[in-house]
Amino acid sequence: MTLVMGIVNVTPDSFSDGGRYLDADAAIAHARALRAAGADLLDVGGESTRPGAERVGAAVEQARVLPVVTALAAEGAVVSIDTMNAATALAAVAAGARIVNDVSGGLADPDMLPAIAGTDADIVLQHWRGHSADMYAHAEYADVRSDLVREVAARAAAATAAGIPASRVIVDPGIGFGKRGPQNWEALRALDALVGLGHRVLVGTSRKGFIADALREISAEAPAAEVTEQRRDLATAVTSVLAAQAGAWAVRVHDVSATRDALGVLSRWEGR
Repeated sequence: MTLVMGIVNVTPDSFSDGGRYLDADAAIAHARALRAAGADLLDVGGESTRPGAERVGAAVEQARVLPVVTALAAEGAVVSIDTMNAATALAAVAAGARIVNDVSGGLADPDMLPAIAGTDADIVLQHWRGHSADMYAHAEYADVRSDLVREVAARAAAATAAGIPASRVIVDPGIGFGKRGPQNWEALRALDALVGLGHRVLVGTSRKGFIADALREISAEAPAAEVTEQRRDLATAVTSVLAAQAGAWAVRVHDVSATRDALGVLSRWEGR
């Protein structure tokens, strides 16, 4: 059964829910609600990686996330720390996080892979071609499928070379990162090849711009038309089911309830 990772953005500027849970108590309450709705994992992040986002310092990031990680881990939740900073990753693991979700695949901080090798934490290595401020400048591919799989395999190899056992490596196609609209659909169609690398695969499509673009096209709306969270969440649930069918280990979402329902229907369809 594909797991559901609930998103806990402890930030003022994340693209979907930035600012709603910047206060630690609000973030903890939100995380508890996600867990009650069926989240298997909770991904806590203190730095926005939306397109155009600016970096924040490690001290600010840690001040945001560590109280949340500590509280949730103490309650028995399986916590993932969403960070590109090795110092933050180590502090979060010490506070109880069991997974480090590095959207840069270990490229933003050269200390990340050796740091995680010295812990028992798993690591998510996402496909990445540059920081949010200019990531679309690197969205040029000879072939999305082959380039994606080759680059993800290289990051997984770098992790094992740094001393992280392959059993602790999770890969992510990096939907929305350094990929323009249609390229994201090509990346999703490459999930079978990513699964074939032999690592667990995490997929995060939740509420992203390429989904809104597709919904506008489907309904013949103007390119700038507003697409509600409800519509994005429904479309996200569909992509989560398709990702599960392709062999994804987990899906990272804002709306846990809708995703849990969709995956439950898939389970019934498949007779499980």
